Amino acid sequence: MGIEKLLLIGLKADDFRHPLDLQATNTLKQLPGLDVAIRSILGNVAEQFFYLNNIASSVLVSEKQLPHLHKLLIDACSTLDLEPPQLYVQQNPVPNAYTFAMRGKQPFMVLHTSLIDMLTPEEIQAVIAHELGHLKCEHGVYLTIANIMVLAAGLLPSWGTAIAQTLQTRMLEWVRCAEFSCDRAALLAVQDPKVVMSVLMKLAGGSPTLAPQLNLDAFVEQARAYENFSSSELGEMLKSAQTQQLTHPVPVLRAKEIDRWASSPAYSNLLLKRKTGYNKQTQFKGEWRNW
Repeated sequence: MGIEKLLLIGLKADDFRHPLDLQATNTLKQLPGLDVAIRSILGNVAEQFFYLNNIASSVLVSEKQLPHLHKLLIDACSTLDLEPPQLYVQQNPVPNAYTFAMRGKQPFMVLHTSLIDMLTPEEIQAVIAHELGHLKCEHGVYLTIANIMVLAAGLLPSWGTAIAQTLQTRMLEWVRCAEFSCDRAALLAVQDPKVVMSVLMKLAGGSPTLAPQLNLDAFVEQARAYENFSSSELGEMLKSAQTQQLTHPVPVLRAKEIDRWASSPAYSNLLLKRKTGYNKQTQFKGEWRNW
């Protein structure tokens, strides 16, 4: 692993949360009792279901099992000031990673083997840190709600389906906004924007054979071309239609956002504050600080 990283002891979600995520999350919190209901009704069942699935069909990473991945997790948690969740590796040909967490329960994350095969160690750590961003920003409950909305749209009668689909659209919009915050968490953990943007490039068009041949500078230029497409009303309308049912913003947009934030005073001041205000030897407390 490259540069020595600053430990961001005392880091809070609002130190790096994307404004769109903040706005969308506050909107969801206006729905009284929604998160409590989801935790109460599904928390234990979902936790047991996923635990059984993981323990039966995945490999639990530890100091004794895939220790190089375990070290990437521990180092990212130390940098972001989080207690390490469980990490599982699952055989799957679709490159993906996801996190599950209910408030007060043991969270976990899963990495697919195809994703690991495509990325460098630094890039794998960026993915891990992105998932840790969901924990830091308390996204777990609302991610569960988003999945429920997808299911509910197919189960309710026609009059209820319209309501469910409206809520689903709002939830998907929130999920896309939340991803921007998690990309920032990835940057804070690896402290190199090129690593994060390289992950996004490989998710857009990578494979184990193609990944080493990809050109990051060309991908950033591609991101600028995508942004310029919004200059016309038709372009903006087409982009909106393309993304409204997606769970993630398109990779080129995420790359552009992380490039912009990495060059901002907010990012540099956040690192400078930790560099001058904390001792590298400060004891790691490892709490779920935002829970």
